[in-house]
Amino acid sequence: MSVFGTACFQVQAQNQRRILQLSGVVLGEDDNENVYQLPGVHVYVPKAGRGTTTNAFGFFSMPVLVGDSIVISMVGYERQHYIVPNHPSEYLTIIIEMVQDVTYLKEIEIMPFPTEEVFKEAILALNIPTDNGKIDKKNLNQELLALMVKTTPMDGPMNQRYYLDQWAIAQGQQYAPIMNPYLNVFNWAKFFKSLKQDKKKK
Repeated sequence: MSVFGTACFQVQAQNQRRILQLSGVVLGEDDNENVYQLPGVHVYVPKAGRGTTTNAFGFFSMPVLVGDSIVISMVGYERQHYIVPNHPSEYLTIIIEMVQDVTYLKEIEIMPFPTEEVFKEAILALNIPTDNGKIDKKNLNQELLALMVKTTPMDGPMNQRYYLDQWAIAQGQQYAPIMNPYLNVFNWAKFFKSLKQDKKKK
């Protein structure tokens, strides 16, 4: 049989395969064994180059041929395979349970030095005193510590607290009238009074 005849035979055999409407729901399970629908799961036929993804409720529906090898995949879950059977009806509904793909990585120690030897040399070069009596008392005076507290930038928790406080203030003042300090006559009176006092001092 020629190559052309073989190709025609394969196409004819494929055309004779029945078309089914495959629908289903893809489910997942968390660490507490709670079952939930998985959105965004890829359901496709690699050889045919067609497929779909599950919606927000984990549901999908696509036309398939009897005998198609379907792949169900999603990041973080083991890949599943399903062969479309010769179902008597034109509609087939299935339920697919995905299994989490847990990968344990080796512990990595991150250091700002290329090797442990260089790190040890850098520590020894600092010549840090181990006795508290050798620490200069000038570095612990109140003015220096207050300056360090004032100039040190906020860390993550402080930034979060500041943002939450500002959000709470904004929510509380959302429907309150906004006052303009430049239109307050009492502020202007205090300002002129302070100017007169400054002139008297001079």
